[in-house]
Amino acid sequence: MRLVAATFFVSVLAGPVSGQSPAPAPAFTAADVHPAPRRSYPFYFSVVLPENRLVMRDATMLDLISTAYDLDADNVQGGPSWLQLDRFDVIAKVPPGTSKADQKLMLRALLTDRFHLTLHNGTAPMPAYVLSPGKEKPRFKAAEGTGDPACEGKDQPPATGPKYAFVSCHNMTMDAFAQQLHQMAGGYLDKPVVNSTGLEGAWDFDLKWSGRGNLAKDGPDGISIFDAVDKQLGLKLALETAPRPVVLVDGANRQPTANAADLEKTLPPQTLPQFEVATIKPSKPGEHGSGDISGNGVNITNIRLKEMVDLAWDLNEADPEVLVNAPKWLADERFDIMAKVSPESTGRPFAGGGNLPMDIYEVEEMLRALLIERFQIKAHMEERPIDAYTLTAANPKMKPADPAARTLCKEGPGPDGKDPRTANPMLNRLVTCTNMSMPEISDELTRIAGGYIFSPVLDATGVKGSFDFTLSFSSADRMPHNTTTAAPAADPDTSASVPNGAVSVFDAVNHQLGLKLEKQKRPLPVLVIDHIEQKPTEN
Repeated sequence: MRLVAATFFVSVLAGPVSGQSPAPAPAFTAADVHPAPRRSYPFYFSVVLPENRLVMRDATMLDLISTAYDLDADNVQGGPSWLQLDRFDVIAKVPPGTSKADQKLMLRALLTDRFHLTLHNGTAPMPAYVLSPGKEKPRFKAAEGTGDPACEGKDQPPATGPKYAFVSCHNMTMDAFAQQLHQMAGGYLDKPVVNSTGLEGAWDFDLKWSGRGNLAKDGPDGISIFDAVDKQLGLKLALETAPRPVVLVDGANRQPTANAADLEKTLPPQTLPQFEVATIKPSKPGEHGSGDISGNGVNITNIRLKEMVDLAWDLNEADPEVLVNAPKWLADERFDIMAKVSPESTGRPFAGGGNLPMDIYEVEEMLRALLIERFQIKAHMEERPIDAYTLTAANPKMKPADPAARTLCKEGPGPDGKDPRTANPMLNRLVTCTNMSMPEISDELTRIAGGYIFSPVLDATGVKGSFDFTLSFSSADRMPHNTTTAAPAADPDTSASVPNGAVSVFDAVNHQLGLKLEKQKRPLPVLVIDHIEQKPTEN
């Protein structure tokens, strides 16, 4: 098998030249490192704010390593199991005039100092989609022209049949085609594609296939990318495992060392910026809904006030119980909101176009303050009994995990490459999890099963250890009546919950994992509306 190795591994961890003293490592002036608070929809982002302040939110250790060493996350292997699980906020003071390259060196030094991170270059078996010769000769011809290799989208003649993805590739080497194929058919290919055809030179060919989302609608005329590569090109595309160059993490502490005692002096909290101007007005009937929240502020049309409240207070908008005493009109009244942030109002000079450098969580806080002011909102958080799910053990049938494996859940098939979505597109969710304990499975179900489960799931299985599994089910919008109620379990040998082939997450957890989700009342935080005006104050 011929695999192309990335050249950056030669220098990523290179030390000083023999006989030379290492130069002092650049370092942040001050740094605040702490576990990130639980958020409904955590996502990693990084921004450099004025006053030379680097802000990294919801970063896993994998995010931090990938950023510090400028690596693709797939090329960071090994390390403790929690590398992709725990999330951290990092706020650091950067010396004036620091280049982006030196910022990365500073982040490396911080990871070494605060987490005792150690790593080295190496190789590891990693899954990839391998493009290899088929059973017959290739069904394409040598390139007739010159120029850069390219696959260009091709218009299809008007027809009533399926609308395929259609590309025409010219002067295309197999190495270049493997790289582009991963980008063109990302709905199918969640791993890199590597060339193992042994074909030299450049080629011309066309390729058409059904997008992942259209495969079911195309019916018998649908064709997956795997069948298209086989039938149209005479090549084979399959998920395999092979050695690839990686950075191997030797170790890291799960808890960072404590922040400096005088941190508030060296890194004082920033004052929350204010909107320079804000207008809130009722939406016009039939107005198209759209929205944007960025460093420049908020610009949203035709949005329900309830949705704004959910966003500003970080509530799950699908859960009707987390908002208490909300008047009925809150879900009916629609508004256009335009709130502008300027460099002058933030104290953050910014030249050129694009968004202002802003911590997106600051914008959410600013939005909350705006709604409180304009709608005269008085509200408080408290715990009240609401519907939530408890995970219990029925007849567990998950595979015990390698305790050294990475703890994570990701969309897509497991190591065997089996994908039930191809045979039954109604099963549009396929989640593969490795080295997950029962409390971790319970916590992840809240994120995996949006539309079914709104509040944190409580682990009451009593099962110890960690497990590997895949979970195949249908998103809530594909279930009849979009039900979110756990129905009694059907026959365990039945592959579908309903006649159209859809399977609820409740049945999937029961039949595939041998666990059960039971609805119960449990005290959880809710937002209680004490007062709110139906009309905003004047602009």
